[in-house]
Amino acid sequence: MTFTAGIDVGSTYTKAAILGDDARIAGRAMLKTGFKLADAARRAYDAALAGAGIREADVAYLIATGYGRHQVTFADVYVTDLTAAARGATLLYPGTRTILDVGGQTMKATRVDALSKVRSFRLNDKCAAGTGAFLEKTARYMGYGTEEIGPLAAMSKTPATISGVCAVFAESEVINHLSQGTSPSDIMQGAIESLVDRSIQLMRRVQLEPEYTLVGGILRFESMGRLLSARLGAAVNLPAPDLVQFVGALGAARLGRQRAAQMKRAGTLA
Repeated sequence: MTFTAGIDVGSTYTKAAILGDDARIAGRAMLKTGFKLADAARRAYDAALAGAGIREADVAYLIATGYGRHQVTFADVYVTDLTAAARGATLLYPGTRTILDVGGQTMKATRVDALSKVRSFRLNDKCAAGTGAFLEKTARYMGYGTEEIGPLAAMSKTPATISGVCAVFAESEVINHLSQGTSPSDIMQGAIESLVDRSIQLMRRVQLEPEYTLVGGILRFESMGRLLSARLGAAVNLPAPDLVQFVGALGAARLGRQRAAQMKRAGTLA
């Protein structure tokens, strides 16, 4: 069996995934990136190898992606996170044409063709109000941890209006809502709705078309996926909460499979 691997070094988490010949996930692992990116990549990869029950020598090809990809010195090649996410999304949902990737530090909208190639993309990486960091900061300001965002928002009855186009102004609105006695759950859901509005604006800029696939760590909060579907007026593809952060790593591993197959045909891979 030929195994290939992908490592996605993100700003918050590093993910590693290993695929077998049948394109099924043989092993995967995720841990916090921290400030030692190379070490995080190594540890995530070792954990994924252990999960697959294989040795590093059993992996035919390894591709790294993510903002810290160049720190993965043992990778065979590097690809952008846009390319990896496109291959990962279409691996899980072959009909994907528009991808929304919401991470801790960036938000990306991508339109892909039938061959999983990126045709158009837009990024929001300049203002925290358009990224997952805004939700995490809002939760912390109110005394809640990141893991409590989903359950907290689920209790909302009347979401607060948060319309600030800048993280500083949006934070001021959160403070104002608290001073007026607005419940934390309504503020949290309001922050999610604000992020959803920004997401759809970004998707429209790439001339969105179905099928829509949502990926990234913030999409593990299921209320955001439901709200996006309602605002789009269409069904969306949303990987399981424990898989939604692995799409980039899976896409890198899928590209590795293609590269390994090319090498085998050329006689350069045993």
